[in-house]
Amino acid sequence: MAYQVPRMSELESRAWLSLVWTAELLPAALDAQLQAESGMTHFEFIVLGTLRQAKGSMLRTKDLAAAVNATMPRLSRVVGKLAARGLVERLGGAGDARVINVHLTTAGRRALVHALPDHLALVKKIVIDRLDDAQLTALADVLEPLVQRLDPQNRVGFAAAQHASTPAGE
Repeated sequence: MAYQVPRMSELESRAWLSLVWTAELLPAALDAQLQAESGMTHFEFIVLGTLRQAKGSMLRTKDLAAAVNATMPRLSRVVGKLAARGLVERLGGAGDARVINVHLTTAGRRALVHALPDHLALVKKIVIDRLDDAQLTALADVLEPLVQRLDPQNRVGFAAAQHASTPAGE
């Protein structure tokens, strides 16, 4: 018999533990593939992808941190590593020295484009191809309300990046 979470029915336990283990295992699988194939972490890929979706491929650090659901210290470390590799650049905001904008460079765009085919192939292999259209629809129908509940202001994701305020100085 499968483990049952105390105070949950068998079905509730099954659903909850499946979600928890997916949330744990999926990022590790994506991270391993991206590191092996493209030399970047999954989080770095998300940062680059989010910048690519932003107006002018640039966001204020606070908006980028919100869009990728990161703390400022974590984002700062990752942006520093990406900048050292020439994939992003930090630009000061015109008129406000406290504002730092992060801009996706041409090299960063190339790295993202290079990583995308293998990354999408893995996503298809481990998730998309394992489910039929009805299951994919059910998955989206189940997860979208959870995301909305967890992020009612729609502050994370590509849509948040696209609607973020224009970086200072533009």
